Amino acid sequence: MIRIIAVSLLFIPGVIAALGIKLMRDTLFDEFHPIFLHTSLQFTAGLFMCAGGIAFIVGFIVHRDRKRQNLAKQNSMNEKDGEI
Repeated sequence: MIRIIAVSLLFIPGVIAALGIKLMRDTLFDEFHPIFLHTSLQFTAGLFMCAGGIAFIVGFIVHRDRKRQNLAKQNSMNEKDGEI
């Protein structure tokens, strides 16, 4: 049940990021959506949607790894090997 909730939490920002990519692509190919006043506003909205969706997904993964202390294990293994 918890995994279904986690997948749905990641699905919504993924869709938002995909819509942002679509808006940016439509701007480059001169397909204008009437809700935006100018093509630069359409591209900017798409850029923010894409960046926001990807940032949410990355933040979710980092939070989960820190919660499970996976990052600490990887860092300690790299220090033992002499890598930074």
